[in-house]
Amino acid sequence: MSTAFAAVETFDSFLQQELKKDLLRFTTAGSVDDGKSTLIGRLLHDAKGIYEDQLASVKKSKVNRSNGAIDFSLLTDGLRAEREQGITIDVAYRYFATARRRFIIADTPGHEQYTRNMATGASTANLAIILVDATKGILPQTRRHSYIASLLGIPNVVAAINKMDLVDYREDVFARLREDFVDLAAQLGISSATCIPVSATEGDNIVDASAKTPWYEGPTLLEHLETVPVRDGATIDALRFPVQLVIRPDSTFRGFAGQVVEGQVRVGDRIVALPSGKTTSVRSIVTFDGGRDSAGQGESVTLELADEIDVSRGDMLVSPAKQPTASAVFAATVVWMSEKALVVGQNYLAKHTTRSVKARVTKVRHRVNVNTLGHESAGEVDMNAIAVVEIEASQPLLFDLYEESRSTGSFILIDPISNATVAAGMILEVGAKAATSTLQLNSREADSRQAVTSAERFERHGHRPAMFLLRGAEIEDVERALFAAGFETIVLPVDSLARESFVKTLDLLHSAGFVILADSEGLDSNVKRQLQEVRSERTVFYVSGDAEEISSGELISKVLAHAETLRLGARAEKGE
Repeated sequence: MSTAFAAVETFDSFLQQELKKDLLRFTTAGSVDDGKSTLIGRLLHDAKGIYEDQLASVKKSKVNRSNGAIDFSLLTDGLRAEREQGITIDVAYRYFATARRRFIIADTPGHEQYTRNMATGASTANLAIILVDATKGILPQTRRHSYIASLLGIPNVVAAINKMDLVDYREDVFARLREDFVDLAAQLGISSATCIPVSATEGDNIVDASAKTPWYEGPTLLEHLETVPVRDGATIDALRFPVQLVIRPDSTFRGFAGQVVEGQVRVGDRIVALPSGKTTSVRSIVTFDGGRDSAGQGESVTLELADEIDVSRGDMLVSPAKQPTASAVFAATVVWMSEKALVVGQNYLAKHTTRSVKARVTKVRHRVNVNTLGHESAGEVDMNAIAVVEIEASQPLLFDLYEESRSTGSFILIDPISNATVAAGMILEVGAKAATSTLQLNSREADSRQAVTSAERFERHGHRPAMFLLRGAEIEDVERALFAAGFETIVLPVDSLARESFVKTLDLLHSAGFVILADSEGLDSNVKRQLQEVRSERTVFYVSGDAEEISSGELISKVLAHAETLRLGARAEKGE
């Protein structure tokens, strides 16, 4: 019995040791027939990352495009069409581990037709291996995939100069291609680029150093993968916790489940819940294995908060000192993945972290020519194209720029009818920088010789004006929630206004399109009478926040529900 217990303890220790190893996610890319699948197959084989039955199946395969006994590409090309055509079509994921580190590989297609698949496989990678055929040099697809790697913010790029056996392992060939790739990396803004001469079919410099390249003194491919610093690219030193699920098993516990996508969180930390803007602290951090004192980036946990505040799926818990941007208007770089071309003005669904909202592309700024890296005007964006576009969402998203955070700066667009993902996007700019006016004005209304009308202001804001008279509420909290939801707000200090000027001030703010907030307890009888007189002409809401009637969170939800009718009213006038 003691021997069995010892075996279990030894196995548990082994598992814990494996889990403590760093995890490196890397992707392969390059042009067709550069040898990506063969390289990965050789790496898995020589690193002892292949099971015996897998190897036996490959040896028995009738499809063998290799001169040797084993066609290493078949270890990753699993689809029948891939084996028949000799190309990678879909992303193939493989896992293996060495004594130093664990790895997840995404073997991505090289054909231009499957560029979208390459972007998918590279989206979570810490490192990219770009294959360069030593007999062909830098090809258009090599440039395309290098550009996508830089676009996705992959912090480390390796140029594997493959098929060195076909150029007799010549140092001058490697030196020329290394210079070409380093120049390309510098042009693309890739800060860490390493070049390694390899032969995937012969196994040179894959796992073991090759005697055929005595002039090369750098690491082998596996040595580089084991020692390169694991970085996630852009990251911010602040908490970002998108809420995925509200967990309430009984009346004694209410937790918010999700993943810490940026920063870290500790018990006792002060946090802000967005979009409400409510501040609270973390009471406990709960996991399947029990309570925790802290949780870091990439960990999925449940947070219990000290206060009962209104938080639901799609909201975000963040650090008070550094909060994300809340905006419904932004510019982004998109990789178009659908066979149906992008249609400006068409409604899509934008999925960002755990929130999904209606969105539309209001303008295509330009397409990117990946061969020249130049900008080209484009009336439409078709499949596999990369373009910079301006987007307007129906509700504000809570995001950081992609250069600051890959987690909160990225999104996907979904066709609401087919539910197919049509684009992957990376946010570049916010607000006024993104678009001078996302709601294009009629040319006659926008005539510079005419005064700006109230209707134009309403259209710019995206909602009708109104006034909320609040009782027993913290007006600043309500204003923060409305502002985060994309409304133009202002608090009206009624106690500082003369009775006769109140309606004039209200008219002025109303014509400017504001959502006006005021404390109803500060109104005297004359002002209340004046409000009753103009109520039919102005949208006025009376909302009570007395403790015995409605909680603060419910009050904010009620105000937001009323405010949403203002937005819907503006859209109805435009015929949307």
